[in-house]
Amino acid sequence: QVQLVEFGGGSVQAGGSLRLSCEASGRIVSMDAMGWYRQAPGNERELVALVSSGGRTNYADSVKGRFTISRDNAKNTVYLQMDSLKPEDTAIYYCNAKNWVTPIHRHLEVWGRGTRVTVSS
Repeated sequence: QVQLVEFGGGSVQAGGSLRLSCEASGRIVSMDAMGWYRQAPGNERELVALVSSGGRTNYADSVKGRFTISRDNAKNTVYLQMDSLKPEDTAIYYCNAKNWVTPIHRHLEVWGRGTRVTVSS
Protein backbone atom coordinates (compact mmCIF):
# COMPACT_ATOMS: atom_id res chain seq x y z
CA GLN A 1 0.00 0.00 0.00
CA VAL A 2 1.26 3.47 -0.87
CA GLN A 3 0.31 6.61 0.97
CA LEU A 4 1.21 10.30 1.10
CA VAL A 5 0.60 12.11 4.37
CA GLU A 6 0.73 15.91 4.54
CA PHE A 7 1.59 18.05 7.56
CA GLY A 8 1.83 21.74 8.25
CA GLY A 9 -1.28 23.47 7.01
CA GLY A 10 -2.95 26.19 9.02
CA SER A 11 -3.97 29.82 9.16
CA VAL A 12 -1.66 32.79 8.80
CA GLN A 13 -1.89 36.48 8.07
CA ALA A 14 -0.81 37.91 4.75
CA GLY A 15 2.95 38.24 4.57
CA GLY A 16 3.47 35.29 6.87
CA SER A 17 5.04 31.90 6.26
CA LEU A 18 4.08 28.25 6.49
CA ARG A 19 5.98 25.07 5.80
CA LEU A 20 4.26 22.01 4.44
CA SER A 21 5.75 18.54 4.48
CA CYS A 22 4.63 15.30 2.89
CA GLU A 23 5.93 11.86 3.71
CA ALA A 24 5.59 8.89 1.41
CA SER A 25 4.98 5.59 3.17
CA GLY A 26 5.05 2.19 1.53
CA ARG A 27 7.54 0.24 -0.51
CA ILE A 28 9.48 2.39 -2.95
CA VAL A 29 11.59 0.95 -5.71
CA SER A 30 11.67 4.25 -7.53
CA MET A 31 9.71 7.47 -7.71
CA ASP A 32 9.87 10.31 -10.17
CA ALA A 33 8.66 13.81 -9.32
CA MET A 34 7.04 14.77 -6.05
CA GLY A 35 5.27 18.01 -5.48
CA TRP A 36 2.30 20.07 -4.52
CA TYR A 37 -0.95 21.09 -6.14
CA ARG A 38 -3.68 23.28 -4.70
CA GLN A 39 -7.38 23.79 -5.12
CA ALA A 40 -9.24 26.89 -4.04
CA PRO A 41 -13.04 26.93 -3.69
CA GLY A 42 -14.67 27.04 -7.10
CA ASN A 43 -11.38 26.50 -8.90
CA GLU A 44 -9.73 23.54 -10.51
CA ARG A 45 -6.71 21.89 -8.96
CA GLU A 46 -3.52 23.57 -10.13
CA LEU A 47 0.17 22.87 -9.97
CA VAL A 48 2.13 24.74 -7.31
CA ALA A 49 5.58 23.17 -7.53
CA LEU A 50 7.30 19.93 -8.47
CA VAL A 51 10.75 18.52 -7.76
CA SER A 52 12.27 15.65 -9.68
CA SER A 53 14.17 12.79 -8.11
CA GLY A 54 17.31 14.58 -9.21
CA GLY A 55 16.33 17.88 -7.64
CA ARG A 56 15.10 19.80 -10.68
CA THR A 57 12.28 22.15 -9.69
CA ASN A 58 9.29 23.62 -11.47
CA TYR A 59 7.05 26.36 -10.07
CA ALA A 60 3.79 27.99 -10.99
CA ASP A 61 4.37 31.60 -12.02
CA SER A 62 2.13 32.78 -9.20
CA VAL A 63 4.46 31.38 -6.52
CA LYS A 64 7.90 31.92 -8.04
CA GLY A 65 10.17 33.82 -5.68
CA ARG A 66 7.89 33.16 -2.69
CA PHE A 67 7.69 29.37 -2.40
CA THR A 68 10.54 26.89 -2.25
CA ILE A 69 10.17 23.17 -2.81
CA SER A 70 12.73 20.67 -1.58
CA ARG A 71 13.02 16.94 -1.25
CA ASP A 72 14.81 14.52 1.05
CA ASN A 73 15.03 11.23 -0.82
CA ALA A 74 16.43 9.41 2.20
CA LYS A 75 13.29 10.31 4.16
CA ASN A 76 10.92 10.03 1.19
CA THR A 77 9.68 13.48 2.10
CA VAL A 78 8.94 16.62 0.12
CA TYR A 79 8.67 20.08 1.65
CA LEU A 80 7.10 23.35 0.57
CA GLN A 81 8.32 26.51 2.26
CA MET A 82 5.78 29.24 1.64
CA ASP A 83 6.83 32.82 2.35
CA SER A 84 5.17 36.17 1.69
CA LEU A 85 1.82 34.46 1.67
CA LYS A 86 -1.13 36.20 0.04
CA PRO A 87 -4.88 35.73 0.54
CA GLU A 88 -5.04 34.24 -2.95
CA ASP A 89 -2.81 31.40 -1.75
CA THR A 90 -5.74 30.17 0.34
CA ALA A 91 -6.54 26.64 -0.79
CA ILE A 92 -6.30 22.99 0.05
CA TYR A 93 -2.81 21.83 -0.79
CA TYR A 94 -2.34 18.29 -2.06
CA CYS A 95 0.86 16.31 -2.13
CA ASN A 96 1.52 14.35 -5.30
CA ALA A 97 3.94 11.66 -6.38
CA LYS A 98 4.46 10.56 -9.95
CA ASN A 99 5.46 7.16 -11.26
CA TRP A 100 5.82 5.47 -7.89
CA VAL A 101 7.13 1.97 -8.46
CA THR A 102 6.75 -0.71 -5.79
CA PRO A 103 7.88 -4.36 -6.08
CA ILE A 104 4.41 -5.31 -7.37
CA HIS A 105 2.89 -2.23 -8.99
CA ARG A 106 3.53 1.04 -10.77
CA HIS A 107 1.39 3.92 -9.56
CA LEU A 108 1.34 6.70 -12.12
CA GLU A 109 -0.17 9.24 -9.72
CA VAL A 110 -0.54 9.12 -5.95
CA TRP A 111 -2.32 11.88 -4.03
CA GLY A 112 -2.42 12.86 -0.39
CA ARG A 113 -5.67 13.83 1.30
CA GLY A 114 -4.79 17.50 1.39
CA THR A 115 -4.04 20.10 4.02
CA ARG A 116 -5.82 23.42 4.30
CA VAL A 117 -3.94 26.72 4.09
CA THR A 118 -5.81 29.91 4.93
CA VAL A 119 -4.25 33.34 4.47
CA SER A 120 -6.11 36.30 5.90
CA SER A 121 -5.66 39.89 4.83
